[in-house]
Amino acid sequence: MLKLFPKSARYVDSYLPLMHSVIERCQINTPQRIAAFLSQVGHESAGFTVLVENLNYSADGLAMTWGTRFALKDSAGKYVMVKDGSRLRRMPNSDAQLLHRKPEAIANRVYSDRLGNGSETSGEGWLYRGRGLIQVTGKSNYRACSLALFADERLLATPHLLEDWQWAVASAGWYWQARGINKWADGDDFALVTKAVNGGLNGHAERLAVYREALHLLAMHP
Repeated sequence: MLKLFPKSARYVDSYLPLMHSVIERCQINTPQRIAAFLSQVGHESAGFTVLVENLNYSADGLAMTWGTRFALKDSAGKYVMVKDGSRLRRMPNSDAQLLHRKPEAIANRVYSDRLGNGSETSGEGWLYRGRGLIQVTGKSNYRACSLALFADERLLATPHLLEDWQWAVASAGWYWQARGINKWADGDDFALVTKAVNGGLNGHAERLAVYREALHLLAMHP
């Protein structure tokens, strides 16, 4: 674990026994499944160091992450690109400029009226932002996770429980098992695993690199 996620050294004694338990319970029991799980939750948690989404995006970050909402487009509907050193980046629109470095407002905007959340003014986007190792997000997912872990809806009132290692790890196992991600991990297309976790391919190259390194390490230490 520390070869894959060296920055997690201060937390490893807390999360490692929990990881063993979840991997066994959720039948994440082959090298491919273990490597896939570690790569995905490792990416979502910034290498087992972050258990809550902060959403402290700059205007540029908003344009790159949620281009359809926050990037400027030309009359043909294509992103307006600007040169930034040796690379090109999307030009932020006026909404991105207004929300620059305002994480609560960003969460309430991007997560409103979806994932079971109410309107932007409800504040549920921020309340039910990503938490846990796999970043459970949205009121409907918090409810489903709560029913699975506690047999009640306590996470709706106390969503911060997923910032505790015990429930951060358990919620990742629930998410993985509930969506049947083992079957995608057993296949040959790792992009399907990323899509099952992320909903898209954000950070896929980084996830794939960790996956390959995890497979290598597991082969060395079966």
